[in-house]
Amino acid sequence: MQISSKQPNIGTTIFTVMSQLAAETGALNLSQGFPNFNCSPKLIELVNYHMKKGMNQYAPMAGIMPLREAIAQKTADLYQLNYHPNDEITIASGCTEVLYAIMTAIIHKGDEVIVFEPAYDSYVPSIELNGGKAVYVTLSPENNFAIDWNLVKSKITDKTKAIILTTPHNPTGKCFTQNDINSLAAITKNTGIFIISDEVYEHIIFDGRKHWSPAMHPELKERTFVCGSFGKTFHTTGWKLGYCLAPKELTAEFRKAHQWITFSCPTPFQYAFADFLKEPDNYLSVTQFYQEKRDKFNNWLKPSRFDWIPAEGSFFQMVSYKKITDEPDYDLAIKWTKEIGVASIPISVFYSEKIDNKILRFCFAKDDEMLEKAAEKLCKL
Repeated sequence: MQISSKQPNIGTTIFTVMSQLAAETGALNLSQGFPNFNCSPKLIELVNYHMKKGMNQYAPMAGIMPLREAIAQKTADLYQLNYHPNDEITIASGCTEVLYAIMTAIIHKGDEVIVFEPAYDSYVPSIELNGGKAVYVTLSPENNFAIDWNLVKSKITDKTKAIILTTPHNPTGKCFTQNDINSLAAITKNTGIFIISDEVYEHIIFDGRKHWSPAMHPELKERTFVCGSFGKTFHTTGWKLGYCLAPKELTAEFRKAHQWITFSCPTPFQYAFADFLKEPDNYLSVTQFYQEKRDKFNNWLKPSRFDWIPAEGSFFQMVSYKKITDEPDYDLAIKWTKEIGVASIPISVFYSEKIDNKILRFCFAKDDEMLEKAAEKLCKL
C-alpha cells in the first residue's frame, strides 16, 4: 500500500548517511556532531544515584522543578534574563523536539518563516509539516557568512510568522553580535513576528566572544523562544534532553504541542542535570575545552591545502577545498570517506538549492588522537 508522502523530497539525513558510511568503511567519523569521548563520570554517578533512589517514573510534563529552577538560575547569572521556572521553562526531548513543538504551536497554513541558509536540516521540514513555508536568506562565504539585515527586511511580508536563528551557527560556526541583535530588533519592531533562537552551542564560543541571544534585547524577549541543549554542553547527545525558554503566554502554547509529542522526558537524567548545574564550572569550562580542540585541529591542518577561517563557535570547522579539486562537495565527501578514511559533511546539503561552495564541515568534538590522525590523512591530499 502506497502512502501519499508529506515530504516527497526528503530522504535519509546526511548525518545518517555519512555516519553509516564511516562505520561500514572504518573511516574516522568527523561528520555527525557528537563526541567520541564520554561525559563526566560525576554525571553518570548522579544518574545512577537517582535511578537507585527510585526516580524512574514519569516526570511532570514540563520537567522536574529542580531542573527548571537550576536553568532559571543559570540564565539569570549569565545573561541577566529572568524566566519563571513554573511557567516559562520547559524540559523537552532535545532541541529538535523543541523546534518542532514551537512550529506546531505557532505555524498556521500559509505562514512564512525566514530561514538563514546554510541551515540545520530539521528547520525546514518542521516548518513545512506544520503547513508553513520557508523563506530563505542565503549567506555566503565571500563575506564570511555575515547577515545583510536590509535583505532580511526585504523578505518580511504580512505572512511572516517567525524568523529562526542559530547562534553559534551550525554549520558555519558564525556567532551573532550585539549589532546583529539590534538590527533584528529594528526590522521587526512593532510586528508580531516570533523569534526562534537555536542556542544549543551557547557554551561553545571562542576567542573571548560573548554569547548574544535575541532574548537579551528588550524589544525581542517577549516574542522569543530560546532553544537550549544539555547534550551539546555536557557531551550527552544520546540522552536527548533540551529545554525551551519563553514568556508565559508563549510557553503555554508550546506546552500544548510538547505534551502530545513526548509528554515528558527521562526522569533520572533530569535530576542528574539539576544537581550538575549547581557547579557553574561544569558548563563554564566547556568553552576552553572546545577552543583547545579547535586550535589543535586547525594547527594539525596547517600543512594541508585547505583554506579556512577559524570557527567562532560550535564544534564544527568548515574548510574550503578549492585548491585541491573542483569536484562536487557531496561526491567528494563520499569519496574521501571511502578512499582516505575521513568522513565529513558537504555544506551544499544545508542549502535549499544545494549551492556548492566547495566546502566541507568537520566535527572536532573528538579525542585528540582521532583529530590528529584525521588531519594527517587530510594533509596528504
